[in-house]
Amino acid sequence: MAVRARVRKPSVAVTRQRPVRGAPRARVVEIQRARLLSAALRAVDELGYPNVTVSYITSHARVSRRTFYDVFANREDCLLAALESVVEQVRCELAELGLDALSWQERVRGGLWSILSFFEREPMLARVCVVQALRGGPRVLERREQILAELAQAVDAGRGENSCSDRCPPLTAEGLVGAAFAIVYARLLRGESAPLTAPFGELMGMLVLPYLGPALARREQECPAPEFETPQAVAGLRPAQSERESIVGDGDVLAGLPMRLTYRTARVLESIAAHPGASNREAARRAGVSDQGQISKLLSRLERLGLIENAGEGQARGERNDWALTALGRQVARGLCTGAREEQEGA
Repeated sequence: MAVRARVRKPSVAVTRQRPVRGAPRARVVEIQRARLLSAALRAVDELGYPNVTVSYITSHARVSRRTFYDVFANREDCLLAALESVVEQVRCELAELGLDALSWQERVRGGLWSILSFFEREPMLARVCVVQALRGGPRVLERREQILAELAQAVDAGRGENSCSDRCPPLTAEGLVGAAFAIVYARLLRGESAPLTAPFGELMGMLVLPYLGPALARREQECPAPEFETPQAVAGLRPAQSERESIVGDGDVLAGLPMRLTYRTARVLESIAAHPGASNREAARRAGVSDQGQISKLLSRLERLGLIENAGEGQARGERNDWALTALGRQVARGLCTGAREEQEGA
């Protein structure tokens, strides 16, 4: 039975005009933290954990070293927080699936598909979590072991499925999770073009075999993949109407933007601010979004929020889109850059 669940997953030119003061200082700190985490994730992917420096992170985040040490105790603290930010995204998607009410077999199927789908959508984050985490410092390695232990605990729940599964030792789940990670690791390391979800059926068969037996394991290999709709992975936003009300309804134009994925929203808005008239493909390239379906949904959501507008003919006539910020969008973009401009003025 297939699981069907619905879940809600660049830089601008710096001017010398006075920065917008509408955002409280705490909000600015949150934005700076999001920028630093985004820069840290990209640095880990490009350089590897051992070679990442505070200078590299701050220069790519466009914040000062002073701000870095206001937010993080040291380099390791930042890199651990960057890894944790990715884990939290995955955890939120899993929580939204409502898997707890399902059988163990369905929970494993839905969880595995959600994780593989996330890694497929976010190859850079997948490399950071699966490949680069093995090269991290002691705290990163310790967190990695904790994550694997949590996954093993979820798989180990299969020991209560029948009399045969009761004979499986706890070590079985650890071995299965380790083997699944090793398979994903190898594919990411080789940079294979095949989707990460391609071995889903075989992985499911491997996971259930010790607990449910060979017949059900073979059936899992032939079972259709789950069907998920994941707009929250695309934009990280709440329903459009309530979101717009929260953005427009008070003095803080940033209040309605959720910080969990602010760095992505900020990159898209900043790319359009710096290059008005950008098409979907251009906005995606400049913002670092690789999935064209993902950028289309994000741009549509931002348009419904009144942050961007399309001056092009669009899809109705098969022509390219032509995106520009609205007045509200320019306010939000300025708010996202407030901290960086304040630092430059105070330097």
